[in-house]
Amino acid sequence: MSKPLNAIKAKVQALRAYSLSSDRASIKLNQNENPWNLPPEIGSEILRRVNERPWSRYPDFHARALHERLAEFAGWKADGIIAGNGSNELIQALLMVTVGSGTRVLISEPTFALYRQITTVLGGEVIRVPLSSKLTYDGEALRRAIESASPQVTIICSPNNPTGCVIDPKDLESLLEATRGLIVIDEAYHEFSGESVVPLLRQHPNLIVLRTFSKAMAMAGLRVGYLLTAPELAQEIAKAVLPYNLNVISQTAAQVAVEMYESTLKPLVNLICAERDRVYERLKEIKGLEPVPSRGNFMLVRSAMSPRLVFDELLRRDILIRDVSAYPMLGNYFRISVGTPEENDQLLASLREIFGSVDTPL
Repeated sequence: MSKPLNAIKAKVQALRAYSLSSDRASIKLNQNENPWNLPPEIGSEILRRVNERPWSRYPDFHARALHERLAEFAGWKADGIIAGNGSNELIQALLMVTVGSGTRVLISEPTFALYRQITTVLGGEVIRVPLSSKLTYDGEALRRAIESASPQVTIICSPNNPTGCVIDPKDLESLLEATRGLIVIDEAYHEFSGESVVPLLRQHPNLIVLRTFSKAMAMAGLRVGYLLTAPELAQEIAKAVLPYNLNVISQTAAQVAVEMYESTLKPLVNLICAERDRVYERLKEIKGLEPVPSRGNFMLVRSAMSPRLVFDELLRRDILIRDVSAYPMLGNYFRISVGTPEENDQLLASLREIFGSVDTPL
């Protein structure tokens, strides 16, 4: 009798599936989402436009209108853009066209787990470069690793999830010059940092930039992301993207969000950044906690108490955070997303209560 699992790669069977806690709470600070819902003026315009479209027909195969809007918004060529069903689909697509058995993919750790997950599923070899002791990018270590390992692909998340650090532009240019492969910059949180590497696309055809509508754009439920790179590279990556990957609603919503970003969404981004800085300062006042400076809409917090215990205590108070203590280098850390001012106040009050009797030094 055959054993069906024998058909599955051994490396895949050895992997832990990418997952998220199934716990629920009224205050949700665990997925780095925009704490405010999509502004009603954007939602109304999306519905108006969608209702003008025949739902019985396929969406635009090439998503041309969306690509043109994204080109104007990002300052890049429309034929160098691919829109996807979330940036996760685009991470998968670009790795599918570059990674085979033994292909080397370089990442810094700790970082977003999906890069390593997909590389391993495809049979590639993950080259890990630790962040510095301050949980920032080590440009020299990255360059040395690129020169010694000659990776086909190097992936850098900037701002990095879960640490919030950004890659220094000078370090990035050095890496682009040192590598013979591709460098991917995941800018999922770039709106909160005020920085982007998109201008470097003109000088470096081996650069790929990923972005998402799930964070600053407040559209995590609609699953839209996009990729920017040299047109000839985009043409090849697009071969691994499924046809009609974006439905009419998602395409329309992304267009409207881009058109109304400055007037409706950017003010919310500014509020989130202000709250991030306020929460950081308040956390520094709580004995037993040490927040890590962040350029995203989230931050790591080093804890004198077990992160799992902090998670459980906050969940008991109807607050959900992310326990990241299983990540490399993060055994004493948990991560919080920046919420609304009211949510952040409740989080801070709860942490003061939980750590009120903590005497253990960090």
